[in-house]
Parts: sequence; structure tokens; C-alpha cells
Amino acid sequence: MSPPRQLALALPHAESFARADFLPGQGNESALALIEGWPDWPDRVVALVGPEGSGKSHLAAIWADRAGARFLAARALAITDLPAALATGALVLEDLVAGEVNERALFHLLNLTREEEAHVLLTARAAPAVGTIALADLASRLRAIPVVNLAPPDDALLRAVLVKLFADRQLDVDEGLVSYLLSRLERSFAALRATVDRLDVEALRRQRPVTRALAAEVLNFR
Repeated sequence: MSPPRQLALALPHAESFARADFLPGQGNESALALIEGWPDWPDRVVALVGPEGSGKSHLAAIWADRAGARFLAARALAITDLPAALATGALVLEDLVAGEVNERALFHLLNLTREEEAHVLLTARAAPAVGTIALADLASRLRAIPVVNLAPPDDALLRAVLVKLFADRQLDVDEGLVSYLLSRLERSFAALRATVDRLDVEALRRQRPVTRALAAEVLNFR
């Protein structure tokens, strides 16, 4: 009779979005300066732009904690929700995508933000003015919004993030494994996060430590 197989349970792990856990680097220093410089912003509305996993959500959470901001997905924005959205005087409007937002609601939100002297932080993967905007007045407003770009992470930041992701899961790994993974993985935070999650699950299932050998086997590295 074969021994019972270890089940890998998808247990949640705590990913901290506190300021103390944000790892600064050359690619995000301008964005971090913007967040920490609030309320001395260049405009009532500013945008953080960067690829998935670049740190937009973490920076937005830091600002929301400082400003008492609410969060709202851009695709869920509706005209009837505008007063409630700005009830605290600050709003994070997440994942703005041209063509996937109620343009009239967004136009009125930008107007109301200025009327009430509120602040809005937009997050997006591309600059808000990029894409098809049918409402000419909205396109004009979006072009005027200051944009801070999150650049691709450098080697030092990627290394620090990878070490932190393992530490968040209480996984003890050595420097050799970190270097091995960084030399083979896509250079994005999203790829690092997915890899650590996969190795965590497989290490639990196989009852083995996270090592270079396990990584090579699980990730099909040669």
C-alpha cells in the first residue's frame, strides 16, 4: 500500500502593502516621491502607469492609508456613484483602460474632483490618453493629467523583491537559488510572484525544501 499523498492546500499568505514593506528602486523612485509628496501634488488628479506587478497597487495602498482614500475599479465607475466615491475627499481609481470605462462618469468625476478640491489617484497599464476616447472633452482632460511611469525594475530591485516574496511565505532559501531564478525568469514582479507561489505549493506537496533542484524540476529549467 502506497503512503498517503501530501495535499497542497491553497492557504492564503499575508502580502503586506505597508510603506515599510515597499522596496524602492530606480524604476519606482519618482512614483514613490509622488505618493510621499501628497498633498503637494502637481494636480488634483494624477496617474500611476506601469505594467502588471510593477508596484502600482502597493503605492496606491500607501497613499490611501495616508489620504483616507476609497478604492474603486475604473470599470465599475457610474455617474450615480460619484458623490459616494469622493465622500472622503480622496479616491483610488484602479485599472483604467480606454474603452472599458463609462466615459461620461469619468468626465464628471474629474470635474467633481476639482469642484470639491478632492484628490484622485488613477492607476493604469498605459497612459490614460492612449486608446480610443469617444468623448472629446474627456480626452482633453486625460491628456492634461500628470503621469508618473513605473519603469522596469533593475537587477537589485528584482533580487530584493524575490527575497521578500519567499520571506512572506516563511520559505528559507539561499543566495544561490535566488541568483539561479533571476537568471532564468521573465524580468517582472508578476513573474516572480507566480514562480514563488508555484514553488511554495510544490514544496508543500512534495514535503521538500525549496532548493535549486526543486526549482529546476518544477519549472523545467535546464
